[in-house]
Amino acid sequence: MDILGWILVILLFVVGMAGAIYPILPGALAIYGAFFIYGWFFSFSEFGVWFWLIQTLIVVVLFVADYAVSAWGVKRFGGSRASVIGSTIGLIFGPFVIPAFGLVIGPFAGAVIGEMIIGTRFDKSLKVGLGSVVGLFSSVVVKFILQLAMIVLFVLWLVF
Repeated sequence: MDILGWILVILLFVVGMAGAIYPILPGALAIYGAFFIYGWFFSFSEFGVWFWLIQTLIVVVLFVADYAVSAWGVKRFGGSRASVIGSTIGLIFGPFVIPAFGLVIGPFAGAVIGEMIIGTRFDKSLKVGLGSVVGLFSSVVVKFILQLAMIVLFVLWLVF
């Protein structure tokens, strides 16, 4: 039974880290869920209130940062609310429409289309689209670091 518990914990960690790159996967929530799986299979006694407070704070920061960093990329390159919305829609649907490259093309096209709908010149719309890609990559880096911090904190909490 111990082996099954560890397999599930590690599987959720892998899904969580993949979620840093692929937005459809529940990144931080999968990692957070791994803590509960560990507790059910082994014990919750290793985790005190501070563990749960710190991990929950990281998850909240992660969700806020994910949106804020992506929106920052669009806004930094002169985008409007329409391009933020378009970029978000493209991020969600892009990977399904164009499986290999939709993760990058989706937010780019969504931001460009969002700007074009509100009447922005095409050259500025392209610049905003570039900003959405910069925001996406920046967001991936932030998510990866924070989610890795969650896993490292879990391991350190068990060891010490």
